[in-house]
Amino acid sequence: QVQLVESGGGLVQPGGSLRLSCAASGSIFFIYAMGWYRQAPGKQRELVATITRGGATNYADSVKGRFSISRDNAKNTVYLQMNSLQPEDTAVYYCNADIQYLRRSDYWGQGTQVTVSS
Repeated sequence: QVQLVESGGGLVQPGGSLRLSCAASGSIFFIYAMGWYRQAPGKQRELVATITRGGATNYADSVKGRFSISRDNAKNTVYLQMNSLQPEDTAVYYCNADIQYLRRSDYWGQGTQVTVSS
């Protein structure tokens, strides 16, 4: 059984910063790409950023220059540093990981709420 546990969400004022963490645990042989997605009320889930095991990154245009994704392979953890947050960044943020155990599968965390408001 594999679990992804997110932490670090909360309420922040516009222009502020937050750092999200997501730790994978359980029966893991290898983790390929990891990433962050978000879903705002009434909208579809969208990609925020992804990172390969080797460190190659990809960002949504809306967060480029403001957000930074990183990972610690030894800890099976991915991070999302979010700076210059705006109200439109308000959403539930989900961690995603492509994990190999008995087979290769896609896993999701339970989500963490990020609210940007004055």
